[in-house]
Amino acid sequence: MRTYSRILQLPDLLRKKSHFLFGPRATGKSHLIQQQLKGECYLINLLKPALQTRLMEDPGFLAALVHQNAQPDQWVVIDEVQKIPELLDVVHDLIESEGRRFLLTGSSARKLKRQGTNLLAGRAWRAELFPLVYPEIPDFDLARVLRFGSLPVVYSSPDPTEELEAYVGTYLREEIQQESLVRRLPSFARFLKAAALSNGQIINYAAFASETGTPASTVKGYFEILEDTLLGFKLDPWMASKKRKAIQTSKFLFFDVGVTHTLAHTETLDRNTDLYGRAFEHWLGLELRAYLSYSRSKLPLTYWRSVQKQEVDFLLGNQIAIEVKATQQVNDRDLKGLLALREEGVFQKYYLVTQDELDHSRQGVHCLSWKTFLNQLWGHQVT
Repeated sequence: MRTYSRILQLPDLLRKKSHFLFGPRATGKSHLIQQQLKGECYLINLLKPALQTRLMEDPGFLAALVHQNAQPDQWVVIDEVQKIPELLDVVHDLIESEGRRFLLTGSSARKLKRQGTNLLAGRAWRAELFPLVYPEIPDFDLARVLRFGSLPVVYSSPDPTEELEAYVGTYLREEIQQESLVRRLPSFARFLKAAALSNGQIINYAAFASETGTPASTVKGYFEILEDTLLGFKLDPWMASKKRKAIQTSKFLFFDVGVTHTLAHTETLDRNTDLYGRAFEHWLGLELRAYLSYSRSKLPLTYWRSVQKQEVDFLLGNQIAIEVKATQQVNDRDLKGLLALREEGVFQKYYLVTQDELDHSRQGVHCLSWKTFLNQLWGHQVT
């Protein structure tokens, strides 16, 4: 697999404090550790069956491994820590009693949340690793990203369709079936397709229940599974508007555009379709989410929609409002949501991000091509 230079720098994080590093399967956590911490850490890989079995039987054996193999000033990395949540009690003690510094990685937070696990009470901060983002891809190809996403193994593959099919199959088999997260796998698979087809839209539990033949309460549980296994996240509404009543229901977005298409059984992505526009908006939202995480920003990522259906796609705190359109030529109609939101007098900057290559300002809105916007975003010039 091709090596990419990632924005997230593990040594910088670990110099400050122990960290949990969460990220979906295949985002490159293990590769990042090898790339950035090789020779500077002691690695405990819980995907090794013999080691996993020994530590499951005796979590306290972790302390012996650390004492025998790790120098006092070395970072200790436990890969896939969710496999044995009980290890965190031992980690807690080693941090407190010996000042050890840990990196604890995981591709699912479900076991840690469900078992009331010791999450180290603030002694470890949280970081996330996402699929590749715009500045990490030297040969960036927008059409390829919008169709196949940006998981490292997929983006560099000569057969991205096969890679994505294998990814979805592995998720269902290893994350869902082996961990017994659902009782009926066929029902969950139907739900996954329905969720992918409605990606980025306001969640309607009753509609999902009707479409999948599954009770609404089960549907809610399925969405929790997607969040806990890091396959997606809820985009909450911004509800502080006073001039226009706001919708109060969240949207749901999958973590990668290509995985979304695979779950939805998308075969082609035509430039002149609504699906293309939704994929373009989805991808920009994922860039924003990754930027906020990597820059350690505490600004929430939300959206706004009034009951009169005026809408703005993404809001960064109470500072930045961003509308995304796949149009190649901006017109005044594209500004409607932003201008309606501006009447609230809250946000400081308004952006319209499109595929129009002529950057300009219109009625107080910065109308930027996606390239210009992302160069400014990742150059810390937007916020």
